[in-house]
Amino acid sequence: MKNIITLLLTVFATISMTAEVSPSDKTVLMNLYLATNGENWTNKWDLNAPVSTWYGVKLIGDKVVALNLSSNNLVGELPEDLASLIDLQILNLHKNGLHGVIPATVGNLKNLRTLDLSFNKLAGTIPAAICELENLRNLQLYMNGLTGELPSQIGKLTRLEVLVAFNNQLEGQLPNSLYELASLKKLMLSSNKLSGRLSMEIANLTKLENLSLFENKLQGQVPFDIEKLNNLKEMNISFNQFSGLTSSRLAMLDSLNMTMINDKGVAMTLNVAMELERPLVSED
Repeated sequence: MKNIITLLLTVFATISMTAEVSPSDKTVLMNLYLATNGENWTNKWDLNAPVSTWYGVKLIGDKVVALNLSSNNLVGELPEDLASLIDLQILNLHKNGLHGVIPATVGNLKNLRTLDLSFNKLAGTIPAAICELENLRNLQLYMNGLTGELPSQIGKLTRLEVLVAFNNQLEGQLPNSLYELASLKKLMLSSNKLSGRLSMEIANLTKLENLSLFENKLQGQVPFDIEKLNNLKEMNISFNQFSGLTSSRLAMLDSLNMTMINDKGVAMTLNVAMELERPLVSED
């Protein structure tokens, strides 16, 4: 009996490894290859070989669950039908030559946990459809040319742990729903054009370990409520237009000691308040 079970498991494993994706999914992958100049990829696909052998494609059974084509010289625009790969959990296209916009159809990838489109040449706004990815844990959009505001419904990403979108041209205020991301550990939005105030509601981000808002146009007082973030290990919110007092603890935590740009364009450090028994109340 033991031998029969072992044989059955071996057969099952063999079938799983050799299972081929559906013709429609294979067509989507081929469209991606053609749309991003696959003939010049660093690691090319043999379109006549089984999909299971294609570089960066991970299958479970006949389902495409991961595409990892980072640093692979993809050049072109992302085809909208890429979102037809509804079983995708990981889409990593980091450091390529992709341009154009992020297709709104990305919202169809309901199983996506990691979306990494960083270090490309993408433009346009971050589509609101991204906020429909309820399983998303990791969103990396840094080093692109993205414009507009962060989607107002970003708080719907209740499982999000990493939001990294520095070095873009994002503008406007941080949406109120951002402060509802209770699972967030890393928030990095440096080198954009963000404005408005940083809300005292930032204290809701209790799991936050890294906060980077360096080089934006944020104003008002730095919320003393940041002191409530006991897991915060790294912070850089300098080179904004914050004013008023700060605490010695916050000044020491900030990697540039709260160096701000005043209304005359001159860099200066915020004044540190005398030690108090309890934090000052935020202006929010």
